[in-house]
Amino acid sequence: MGVDMRMNLSLFLSIYLSSILFLLVFHIIFFCLWYLGLISRVAGRRPEILTVVQNCAVISIACCVFYSHCGNRAMLKQKPSVRKNSNWFWEKGERNTWLANFLRMNELKDQVCSSWFAPVGSASDYPLLSKWVIYGEIACSGSCSGPSDEISPIYSLWATFIGLYIANYVVERSTGWALTHPLSVEEYEKLKKNQMKPDFLDMVPWYSGTSADLFKTVFDLLVSVTVFVGRFDMRMMQASMSRVHEGAQQYDLFYDHLSEREDLWFDFMADTGDGGNSSYAVARLLAQPSIQLTKDDSLLTLPRGDLLLIGGDLAYPNPSRFTYERRLFCPFQYALQPPPWYKPDHIAVNKPELPEGVSELKEYNGPQCFIIPGNHDWFDGLNTFMRYICHKSWLGGWFMPQKKSYFALQLPKRWWVFGLDLSLHADIDVYQFQFFSELVKTKVGENDSVIIMTHEPHWLLDWYWNNVSGENVSHLICDYLKGRCKLRIAGDLHHYMRHSCVPSEGPVHVQHLLVNGSGGAFLHPTHVFSNFSQFYGKTYECKAAYPSFDDSSRIALGNILKFRKMNWQFDFIGGIIYFILVFSIFPQCQLDHILQDDSFSGHLRSFFGTVWNSFVYMLEHSFVSLAGVVLLLMLAFTFVPSKLALKKRAIIGILHVSAHLASAVILMLLLELGLETCIRHKLLATSGYHSLYQWYQSVETEHFPDPTGLRARIEQWTFGLYPACIKYLMSAFDVPEVIAVTRSNICKYGIQSLSRGGAIIYYASVFLYFWVFSTPVVSLVFGSYLYICINWLHIHFDEAFSSLRIANYKSFTRFHINRDGDLEVFTLAIDKVPREWKLDPDWDGEAKQPQQWSHRIKHPSKWSASVSHQDPLNTVRIVDRFIIKQTDNQDFASSNGSINS
Repeated sequence: MGVDMRMNLSLFLSIYLSSILFLLVFHIIFFCLWYLGLISRVAGRRPEILTVVQNCAVISIACCVFYSHCGNRAMLKQKPSVRKNSNWFWEKGERNTWLANFLRMNELKDQVCSSWFAPVGSASDYPLLSKWVIYGEIACSGSCSGPSDEISPIYSLWATFIGLYIANYVVERSTGWALTHPLSVEEYEKLKKNQMKPDFLDMVPWYSGTSADLFKTVFDLLVSVTVFVGRFDMRMMQASMSRVHEGAQQYDLFYDHLSEREDLWFDFMADTGDGGNSSYAVARLLAQPSIQLTKDDSLLTLPRGDLLLIGGDLAYPNPSRFTYERRLFCPFQYALQPPPWYKPDHIAVNKPELPEGVSELKEYNGPQCFIIPGNHDWFDGLNTFMRYICHKSWLGGWFMPQKKSYFALQLPKRWWVFGLDLSLHADIDVYQFQFFSELVKTKVGENDSVIIMTHEPHWLLDWYWNNVSGENVSHLICDYLKGRCKLRIAGDLHHYMRHSCVPSEGPVHVQHLLVNGSGGAFLHPTHVFSNFSQFYGKTYECKAAYPSFDDSSRIALGNILKFRKMNWQFDFIGGIIYFILVFSIFPQCQLDHILQDDSFSGHLRSFFGTVWNSFVYMLEHSFVSLAGVVLLLMLAFTFVPSKLALKKRAIIGILHVSAHLASAVILMLLLELGLETCIRHKLLATSGYHSLYQWYQSVETEHFPDPTGLRARIEQWTFGLYPACIKYLMSAFDVPEVIAVTRSNICKYGIQSLSRGGAIIYYASVFLYFWVFSTPVVSLVFGSYLYICINWLHIHFDEAFSSLRIANYKSFTRFHINRDGDLEVFTLAIDKVPREWKLDPDWDGEAKQPQQWSHRIKHPSKWSASVSHQDPLNTVRIVDRFIIKQTDNQDFASSNGSINS
């Protein structure tokens, strides 16, 4: 390519270190002037170290590119020769060679070097500061008579960039303040508000190899499953701590303060507390006094729910003070602010802690919230849930009167909600079953209707896993409620699906099955569950799915295209795994047969033959690589869902590992072929480990003479550190040379010829390059595996979509018990969640009283989308709508629900 890599690398290091030193001195001087008051105090903001380092790197690269193409010479401007009788592309009579003339890039390059980067002067124009630094020589291959007085264009370019940086920094820090200073206080506050943004957290990186939260999640899960499950249950502790033993009259669990209302609006959501954008988008919709929508050419107004039900999984990836406060409470407080007297650290001992002026719970007319825990909330034994839900009174502006992790709500018109806590057992405990069964016997009427709320949707998960769970829940529904359970709602699966029972003979235990876990967590697929149809011996039909089955299948393609982009931290693990797989087969010394073959097909045969031989060598002689392959096989086998037969799991695991192993070996061989080619062409391994420094010395002596002996004096003054530091620093940066020289020694004398330190340096150097090459491939292979599994085999629904971290397709369900006792159900959804927010001008401009409740103002949410047409209030739509009739008999045909979606 005509590029001198050694010279460029040495030049890059020299300019890079000089630039950092120069800018460091500049910033120190600037800071001293600011400290003495010679510069405005507003201009004293310190620069980011990363910005300085990036600018120095860009400057160094620009100088190296200039040197590679123009050299360290001041090119003279030459008048271009005039070509007569020529067209735009070709000369007359040379029409067949116009392309060749057009591709003469050297002439164009010389024109650019001489015109765009013309010399800036000579020694007669500028004072002589340091001739061996500022002034260069004409590159004349030793034929020059002496140093030139023309200024080096490399120095000119470097000085130009440094001057631009200094000028920009000074203007930004000084003039910027002067321009904004004349603003009035009102204008300044307005400008400040326009620049305000919420501090939302991003979606949880589930495939991060460096996240402490994920390691804590795994540890908490292992402890909960292996230590506490079957030995200790917080639900039993709650039952034992209850002082009232009157069955359904336990005020810690039973709430009837809403039962006397004429009608009631209430909302359901689940699986929130992941990304801040998605969680706030849903909370913003929940907080609005009303939502106006257009459906079937008619305008619908849906008032805010007086009651909010949350179906678990409140914060990801694990329950902790940080995740609950930042991922759950923060978005909800932005959506609907808590009362003015609210204190975040306050612990509610005697709930419900009613506001001042309210004597009993039924008198409170603000929005309320009841929550059940999910499996993620149980990872720490329910400790965080008890502290933040059962012992706090406010989730934003929603009042939380509940004391335990499960509850029963008596609603108007003979409707009930049973909130069940399934823990990590996927079932209710004996004490919980006792409470609800007694409640059914003593309180629930024969013609009442019950909504069962659980975290896990047993109907879908049991079908998917070929399993039977929730025996106590089924016993409660089938043997105690006996057809009075009109609806089951659940989360856990981060999508929306509704199934309704097909009319048939015999009793119907549950009429409708509704899953809506789209409250803020990453999206789950729907097409994996498209074949579900049987539950409790009855046939169910899918009435609505969001996103649709086709959209869900299409979204899965992102695993191939976006896996690495969405999970770049996975590179840390993937690159290490690939290096372990090929660790024992470095280096490859016998590659002559590949390079000496004459035909392309011969090259391919030799190449893949060597790949196979490397695999055989790994099985017969290696230790580290073989151990890595065996461990990876075990992990791949256990990674395949247990719902499949052992034989299928083994086949899928072996194919998965084979794809990774083949990719790793091919990458290893390509890297070795590249090194072998460079060695054959004398580009590497020519003179030892310090070849770059030796080259640097020769070029430095030739182009930057030192007639005054300044280098020798600097070496003496620094006790030899000056040349030693440069020497070893260049050796550290010249990684290809280290690899090539060590590889040649290994191939010649064997691996035993290396010392322990030499072996560590060699493998560490190889790892740096191999890691860079392998990380895109490991992400591509793993993403392809997930795509094939989710779309072809319908497995890995959790793993294949958590990798995409999709914040879109969020929804919640709004219920209305009307005056006739019918239950109207609306599921509201937003297809695209905004990523940028601004201070809502309606919220900011609305007049508020000091002690005013947030639910009484017209615009309760603090942030709106930066682009108005992307705001959830403007994009929300109805994706499902149906009605469950309140009947006095078991006439199922008349209450099967009418769908208008």
